[in-house]
Amino acid sequence: MSAALKIATLRGIPIRVHFTFLLVLPFLAWLFGQAFRNAADAADVPPERLMGSPLLWGLGLAVALFLSVLVHELAHSLYALRKGGQVSDITLMMIGGVSRITRMPDGPRQEALMAFAGPATSLGLGFLFLAVYALLAGAHSFNLRFAFFYLGYLNVFLGLFNLLPAFPMDGGRMLRALLSNRLGRVRATRLAGFVGKAFALLFGLLGLLSGNFLLLFIAFFVFMGAEGESREVLMQSLLNRVRVGELMTPRTASVEADTTLEEVATRMQTERRRALPVVELGAVVGLVTLAVVRQVPPQRRAQVRVREVALPVPALTPESTAWEALREMGQRRLPQLPVVRDGTLVGTLTQDDVMRGLELRELEDSQPRGPWDVGPRESPT
Repeated sequence: MSAALKIATLRGIPIRVHFTFLLVLPFLAWLFGQAFRNAADAADVPPERLMGSPLLWGLGLAVALFLSVLVHELAHSLYALRKGGQVSDITLMMIGGVSRITRMPDGPRQEALMAFAGPATSLGLGFLFLAVYALLAGAHSFNLRFAFFYLGYLNVFLGLFNLLPAFPMDGGRMLRALLSNRLGRVRATRLAGFVGKAFALLFGLLGLLSGNFLLLFIAFFVFMGAEGESREVLMQSLLNRVRVGELMTPRTASVEADTTLEEVATRMQTERRRALPVVELGAVVGLVTLAVVRQVPPQRRAQVRVREVALPVPALTPESTAWEALREMGQRRLPQLPVVRDGTLVGTLTQDDVMRGLELRELEDSQPRGPWDVGPRESPT
């Protein structure tokens, strides 16, 4: 998500726009513009009585669609926050919107309700807009009638499409939640992912037969989303069984908080490091990274102390799970994290360390099991 621009913050949730959104916007504007006359006929509105060109209407409707997607994603996020979850951000992309929920509400039931909150909001908005369109039937506000008609059907389509029981749509998450109690989260995710891929193949076949490139794009998005979701849950299941102490590099290399950035830059060059834990009075107080050092002009580095730019880090201990560590590194965009015990640095953990642990755990699980090996390998979470 490094190519996403933050445009707002709502309820503490950063709202970002990915550059791919800007790429697809002209295409959607053209697509909606092409359907302008047919849509006006469906809305029982004379096209010649509408102000503006079809392309301008198409652009407005494309923007309205993404605003509807934003409301849809906010419904997920606000429900998650209300039930004790954590939300990193919401990003609008060419494929729609993505809410990065870093901690799910507890229990499959809450996960299902959180997934349903988005489609329910879209359907509610859609029927509300269509009701306003119906109320304007006797009025001569052709522009308003057309706008409410189109917005209504866009939101109804958005809600119904997301109710399909296929990853990465909300219906797939609801299906996974319903199956989790009986099958476990990993097997339920695999089954929901299989259903998602089946839908993707169906969309792709229909797209090929009809020459509908948009449907082909949707098929690709659904297939990759189903594969990605299955892979992420499997990775979470494996890494939840691995402790940070098994993967960390026992290392006490650190930098004092009153050290200058010039000295830090020299150490990073000579020791070939991308990050160093920052300590003060023997306790870890943050992390200084190569990216942070490069943000300070070279001529000022001798005057800037590390404590002024050190990044806050979570309390990671040898007993923490590898999944918790990987999630924190991804959310904070950090190349590594310090590992502490009783406030004292005992090692560091990098993303490469976690990936190595994941590969070794996958290798272990792929080994043939003997009759004496009766312990479960699949985590129930």
